Amino acid sequence: MGIDIKGLLKMMLEKNASDMHITTNSPIHLRIDEKLYPIGKSPLNAEETKQASYALLSPEQIKQFEKDWELDFSFEVKNVARFRVNIFYQRGSVGCAIRLIPFDILNFEQCGLPVDIVTELCNKPKGLVLVTGATGSGKSTTLASMVDYINDHSQCHIVTIEDPIEFVHKNKKALVEQREVYTDTHSFGDSLKHVLRQDPDVILIGEMRDLETIESALIIAETGHLVFATLHTSDAVQTVNRVIDVFPAHQQQQIKTQLSFVLLAIVSQQLLPKAGESGRVLATEVLVATPAVRSLIRESKVHQIYSVIQTSQKDGMKTMNQSLADLYNKGAVTPEVCLQKSTNPDELRKLIRREG
Repeated sequence: MGIDIKGLLKMMLEKNASDMHITTNSPIHLRIDEKLYPIGKSPLNAEETKQASYALLSPEQIKQFEKDWELDFSFEVKNVARFRVNIFYQRGSVGCAIRLIPFDILNFEQCGLPVDIVTELCNKPKGLVLVTGATGSGKSTTLASMVDYINDHSQCHIVTIEDPIEFVHKNKKALVEQREVYTDTHSFGDSLKHVLRQDPDVILIGEMRDLETIESALIIAETGHLVFATLHTSDAVQTVNRVIDVFPAHQQQQIKTQLSFVLLAIVSQQLLPKAGESGRVLATEVLVATPAVRSLIRESKVHQIYSVIQTSQKDGMKTMNQSLADLYNKGAVTPEVCLQKSTNPDELRKLIRREG
């Protein structure tokens, strides 16, 4: 008897699981509040894993996967949810990782975002907003809520470029066009070369993966468009350095100047398990590009930005440690989780002691 993959997808929703892992010589696992739990005790053999994974694929996708040995895509189960899938080979057998994407797009309050500053960013006519964090830190959810806010409030044209499309947006006040890499365009780079001819006001770049994409994002923001993008960086200082360091040395001063003019903000995220209950809560570091921050970027003093964030809460800024301390003081997370997620636990201990 085959594996009921649709039943497993419904189970993900019922158990509020973020991910499902199907792999050979192991039971199926669900990730719930960051921890992996086996579903049943029986390990799957190679044929069962392949059968379960291939049940998600069209004949064309099977051909593509067997050619490339990797495949990313998303799909929808009516009245259940959307899912993002990566299928791969490991030790010669097929493996599969599935992420659940809810139909409903959360608003800023439901996400746990700093409402005032994020609302202000969405109302800007132009500039670059970077949402950063590790895989699974809620970047896609944050970007979807931002696009949804603009869609609710502005008569404009929004173009998203994603790999793959996750949250699906319906046209409200805005016209939203969503392009999927490898389905609607060959690459992020190709789509960005032509996007300005599509008369956009707001552009969402699913991931700034390489020099070409980062350079395009800076140019598009410079030409008077509002650009949202993600990077896999853990904090604001690392994000600024990553953008600059991807360019050759002879270009870096020019990029610092360009970035200092177009950057609006960096929001760095982590999701933490809630204290004493199921679910997760968002911790955010926020850097706002004030004149002082712009000057530090231009003058190659990026290492001083952290001090500016620490002392600029009136401008909506907050370090990750300040965010973690706030969550702890509200009773939302345990001190152990806070210290585990902090890159500077000694500083966090002092903050908790001072504010507690």
